[in-house]
Amino acid sequence: MGTTPRLRCCICSLGLCTCQAQLYYGREATPMQNSDVLIIGGGVAGLMAGIKLLEENKSVILLEKESCVGGQCKTEVLNTKDEEYRFDYGGHRFITNNETLLAFVEEILGNNLLVANRSSVILHKNRVYEYPLNLKNLLKTAPLKLLFGASFDTLKILLKLVKRDDKSFETWITSRFGATLYKNFFGPYTKKLWGIEPKDLSADWAGQRISLLDLKDVAKKLLFKNKKTARTYAKSYRYPKYGFGELPKKMAQRFEALGGKIFLDSEVTNFEYTDNAITAVHTQNQSFKADNIISTMPLNEMSLKLGFESGLKFRSLRFLCIGLDMEDFSPHTWQYVSDYELLPTRIQEPKRRSEFMSPKGKSSIMLEIPCDKNDKIWNMDKEELLKIVKHDLKKLGFDIEEKITESFSFTTEHAYTLMDISYNKKRDDTIERLSRFENLVMAGRQGTFRYIFLDTAMETGLMAAGRILGDSSVSKEKIYNHRNEKTVIETKSVA
Repeated sequence: MGTTPRLRCCICSLGLCTCQAQLYYGREATPMQNSDVLIIGGGVAGLMAGIKLLEENKSVILLEKESCVGGQCKTEVLNTKDEEYRFDYGGHRFITNNETLLAFVEEILGNNLLVANRSSVILHKNRVYEYPLNLKNLLKTAPLKLLFGASFDTLKILLKLVKRDDKSFETWITSRFGATLYKNFFGPYTKKLWGIEPKDLSADWAGQRISLLDLKDVAKKLLFKNKKTARTYAKSYRYPKYGFGELPKKMAQRFEALGGKIFLDSEVTNFEYTDNAITAVHTQNQSFKADNIISTMPLNEMSLKLGFESGLKFRSLRFLCIGLDMEDFSPHTWQYVSDYELLPTRIQEPKRRSEFMSPKGKSSIMLEIPCDKNDKIWNMDKEELLKIVKHDLKKLGFDIEEKITESFSFTTEHAYTLMDISYNKKRDDTIERLSRFENLVMAGRQGTFRYIFLDTAMETGLMAAGRILGDSSVSKEKIYNHRNEKTVIETKSVA
């Protein structure tokens, strides 16, 4: 299987890691650090806020609990002999209709910002379905029983024999797509992804993520050959040459060049606070005071540190990354695995986004496996996990046993906001209780408990900075619910 891999952060692998630059890393503790603004969390939202504030001559300190900036937007590197394979934390893409944000990302990444095209398919019962739905592929691929069931469901929906029902994810799907597609695709995949029954999942997840509105839309697209892109499916996107970890790395360098201070390995242990303000923030070795605080810490963790239980939860992911001694694994960027009995929900091939993610002439795959922190999957020995996944891949028609050069695994605790039936009330109650702290604003994906895209997370950071800088049009509520549309989340990029 090759040599023992050496795993490190992509930022370090490029020789430009900020932890080797001017960051306050491993220094002796000082009694108190003071600044105009303290930012908790070194992901793209926190860094974006910090850069904006520093440009307006505010003094800013940023705390990051990990040894590297990036948060959920990092890239891990697998080294085998003289070769490197790169793997992102998830399937990040940069798609935005914000011209200012696009200009910033293009400027900060320069020639290292590529244009990539997405190709996605659904794997179901040893069949490959194109995404979005395609009539020719559907008729060619789907078994007759599925085609008959879906056609019957479509007829009932077209005749308005089925009423819209938004009580849960299950009812949202079945009232728009019918029971056949729900039982075959949406139901099993969703249960595997979230670890709960779809009837217990909020309909918000479906409304914001399913690319076609209902079977009537599907029928129109199939029968009338409507070429319009499905509303949550943008095929072209921007992507950093060496993985998305490049973006927070460059942002951290800009942050420091503007005079900001970043403290790595600095997890917040507790707060001091009054009825309406946070007066001090403590890590294991240091203490900080600031006039204003922007936090991208997961909303449930923030509430606990400020004295109450939110009831909000996150779904975790375990990534199994495999280097392959083969030119290509498949022609697809993403392959969604809908079969409930198979562990992965998605198979990614990083070189489909950038050829520089794998050694020349070779490829790699990353399998996303949903779990909860410290459950069986989270704690499973890597070799045992690899054995199960190889068996699952064989069932899907991929025999890679003789092609594996090396493998490794890593986890992320706060991958997905768990949008159960009651999450909205729990989220609203939590935000209301935190709003009493006048000098605190939450931002980012985890901080606002929103399953938002990268550009939206960065925009919440900009909005938080704007609020501190005196923009009266930016309320906390606007930040927490920025782009919280019921139907449209992903848009076609202005790029």
